[in-house]
Amino acid sequence: MSIVTLFNAMPGAVAQGFIWGIMAIGVYITYKILDVADLSVDGTMCTGGAVCIVMLTNGAPMWLALLVSFAAGLLAGLVTGILHTLMGIPAILAGILTQLGLYSVNLKVMGKANLPINNQKYSLLVSLLYVKDVPFYKNTILIVAVALAILIGILYWFFGTELGCSIRATGCNPNMSRAQGINTKLNIVLGLMLSNGIVAFSSALLAQYQGFADINMGRGAIVIGLAAVIIGGVVFGKIFHNFALKLVAVAIGGVIYYTVLQVVIWLGFDTDLLKLLSAIVVAIFLAIPYIKKQYFTSVKTTKPEKEAA
Repeated sequence: MSIVTLFNAMPGAVAQGFIWGIMAIGVYITYKILDVADLSVDGTMCTGGAVCIVMLTNGAPMWLALLVSFAAGLLAGLVTGILHTLMGIPAILAGILTQLGLYSVNLKVMGKANLPINNQKYSLLVSLLYVKDVPFYKNTILIVAVALAILIGILYWFFGTELGCSIRATGCNPNMSRAQGINTKLNIVLGLMLSNGIVAFSSALLAQYQGFADINMGRGAIVIGLAAVIIGGVVFGKIFHNFALKLVAVAIGGVIYYTVLQVVIWLGFDTDLLKLLSAIVVAIFLAIPYIKKQYFTSVKTTKPEKEAA
């Protein structure tokens, strides 16, 4: 249990944390902005990677593979949105149905349960092997950090537009939004599409990073996404008030999550129990705001004003 081993593993944990941080931003859109419980991301987290690897192995350029992966996520979000808004299925069940259907779709896209890609045969954007001992412009951490910065900038601009503000208003108060003439159903569909598109983009990066797309790579993704969102909110909630900074906090939350995970593995924790640990971490961070509000918030009392003579 050498400390050197831990330090050597940290760059990989940071890179993976940033990639999952992109995914967590997609979760943030549905969980925090739309106030919708979307479980379809567990399926989309495989779809993006599957599409990307299939396109790259068939000779498609990187930009096109990433773009089509994003589009595949948009379609998955569209299906969830239609099930929820047009068919009246509760959001959580609509997400489960989409996730279930995507399992078969992902198998058909890949042709088998696991589809590898060789970084020596194909020019990959990110890879586990590009974390250390490579030119800085090929470093996975730098590339993913730049992608994160661009994504946050685009989202900051988009949610400041009229359409973006109407989506935020839909999540904040749907009844008032409808009273103002906002099409809340359309906004929910658009929000779900955007969220799943970002998740699929993250999946495309993750598949390249780990060197394969696997049918189970999205299992438990919602837990990791929620962990990053909650950790970022708890740690930076009182410091970051700007919308862009809140997205940065979510991305850093992903890094914190994977850093803690790496430390736990280094300490010799049974890896079979990592999912249980993730669930406990998410439960604790979800409970912290409630516990603080319930038991540690002092009730302010105001003295009654003196009656006028």
